[in-house]
Amino acid sequence: FNVFTGDPRKFDPTFKGPIYNRGCTDILCCILFILALLGYFAVGILAWSQGDPRKVLYPTDSKGQFCGQVGSPLEKKPLLFYFNILKCASPLVLLEFQCPTTQICVERCPDKFMTLVKALRKEDDREYYKQFCKEGVDMTKQAPEILKNGLCPSILTPSKNFTRRCLPALETLKGGVVVVGNKTTFTDDRGQNINATDLLEASKKSNVVVEARAVAMRIFEDYTQSWHWILLGLVIAMLVSLMFILLLRCLAGVMVWVMIIMVVIVIGYGIFHCYMQYASLKGQAGSDVTIKDLGLQTDFSVYLQIQQTWLAFMIILCIVEVVIILLLIFLRKRLLIAIALIKEASKAIGHVMSSLFYPLLTFALLSLVIAYWGITAVFLSTSNEPVYKVFNTTECMYSRDTCNPETFNSSNITTECPDAECLFAFYGGETLYHKYLILFQFYNLFLFFWCANFVTALGQVTLAGAFASYYWAFKKPDDIPAFPVFNSLGRALSNYGILHPLLSVCYVHLNLGLLPPGAQNKCAKFLLSCLKCCFWCLEKFIKFLNRNAYIMVAIYGKNFCTSAKDAFFLLMRNIIRVAVLDKVTDFLLFLGKLLIVGIVGICSFFFFTGKIKIVEDAAPSLNYYWVPILTVVFGAYLIAHGFFSVYAMCVDTLFLCFLEDLERNDGTADRPYFMPERLLSILKKSNEGVKTVD
Repeated sequence: FNVFTGDPRKFDPTFKGPIYNRGCTDILCCILFILALLGYFAVGILAWSQGDPRKVLYPTDSKGQFCGQVGSPLEKKPLLFYFNILKCASPLVLLEFQCPTTQICVERCPDKFMTLVKALRKEDDREYYKQFCKEGVDMTKQAPEILKNGLCPSILTPSKNFTRRCLPALETLKGGVVVVGNKTTFTDDRGQNINATDLLEASKKSNVVVEARAVAMRIFEDYTQSWHWILLGLVIAMLVSLMFILLLRCLAGVMVWVMIIMVVIVIGYGIFHCYMQYASLKGQAGSDVTIKDLGLQTDFSVYLQIQQTWLAFMIILCIVEVVIILLLIFLRKRLLIAIALIKEASKAIGHVMSSLFYPLLTFALLSLVIAYWGITAVFLSTSNEPVYKVFNTTECMYSRDTCNPETFNSSNITTECPDAECLFAFYGGETLYHKYLILFQFYNLFLFFWCANFVTALGQVTLAGAFASYYWAFKKPDDIPAFPVFNSLGRALSNYGILHPLLSVCYVHLNLGLLPPGAQNKCAKFLLSCLKCCFWCLEKFIKFLNRNAYIMVAIYGKNFCTSAKDAFFLLMRNIIRVAVLDKVTDFLLFLGKLLIVGIVGICSFFFFTGKIKIVEDAAPSLNYYWVPILTVVFGAYLIAHGFFSVYAMCVDTLFLCFLEDLERNDGTADRPYFMPERLLSILKKSNEGVKTVD
């Protein structure tokens, strides 16, 4: 027995492929998974009972009420108005995402300058001004009394709706002069001189959070306008992927070379298009601005109007093109072997055609997992209660303390701090549920990775079992069992493994850079980079070992750890063959995915940018045309990956079964090989004097 390779398999005349009579394995892991799922459902139910997604959609006034909420008294008041926007420049905005000023819901934003003193002189002005005051204000009182009680703002400035908030209608003239309503400065009722630049800074700080929401809302709007076109693009990607797989089944050798040539052509066209865009911008005003000078822009189309963006795209595509061509040159001999192995896999898939449609089940299960995670995350993040804080303009010992708006006026706080107000600050809570809310979010994320990896692993075990049934059929296709995929799925559900999901969560945690606040130094960052590298290598190794372990699980029905050990030893005993074929077939199949993504991506680019004259009128009007394009490209890759993963799993299963076959049998009449002659020739095994199954 060799500690690194283990003992080779012995001849067993009773072995006819995947073991059917098997019991449940990895019982402890299975129990843990079931308990974790029950806890996951409990977290979801708790989140759905406490959460309120309206907090994401609607702005909130100083009382915690939703502006514009359908069916509420504020339904016709969808906009949020700030009494004093200048207070939004306070650092508190960055900490609590709430301006320390009174906020009310209004039907429209003010469109002219007006002070409270001026408004009280005329009845029409009073009625206009009243809509921007608290409900029930008596406009017959004097301005000082109204302002003292905080019932109205001291001044109105022309404003505009931005993410459902009334912000000053600021403009920047030539020379950098900032104006609001054609004025650079104005005076409020207290005689204070207000500069338009101060309003600009306050508006910017008040939008530290809502800027991201604005982009998100525009993206959401684009999805509502283009979702049916995105769905059509994904259906086309699925049809193209299925067509490629069927053609690969019939013309494997030809299709592989077609994929290789087409990928080189598609990337070459991308380089040419980027160069033409780069050349067309040459000499245009502002096109020579760098991305660094431009900074972060919410309108991402601005980046496509500068030369540096297209130059960067062109350089990236050139590097990808060169790398692919060099790989094709250096791997040309291995490519021939891999192509022959893909041909054999095509024959196997031809006898197990139902395997081509199994990815649809995987997509459905993954969609269910993603949807549950997303909905639970939204409800968890919106399950806080409104928290009210004491806000004041002068020094006060109760400043920023939690308060109750219903009892605030009768408390001693108003006596010691006359200008203090009890205003809505943020959403939080003091209950046990709210204290552990962040842990629930991490639990939600952890179970998401666990369930997603379980669904992926289930698909790999199922396909491996189906293709193993094909390989170990002595007379093909007569000895192939009926419904091999369905039978394999039933066997797969009796096995379970836990290692890889845990490792994925650790790796993602490191990738996010979740260091403690005191560890953000160069030494810690260096150690983190080393850990990332080690975990990346370890994850790649575990993924590779997992696939082969799942194949052994599908064949023998042993537990995960035993199967992983057997697969590892089998590969180590055949390390030379593994080195010849490892990742070469994956590389060829990856080129197929790139080709499908490239074709669908280019077509969606021309459609959504209105460059196809025939369907120019059908293209939707969008804020960001890259939103549906990237969605279609990402979805097309997932779809192509799903279909090509069938081929990848088939190749890996045939290869591992081939290695087992070599150890169990010797090609004689008593111990014939189960492999076809073609598979022997693929792996440079002499056919002389051996009897094989064909």
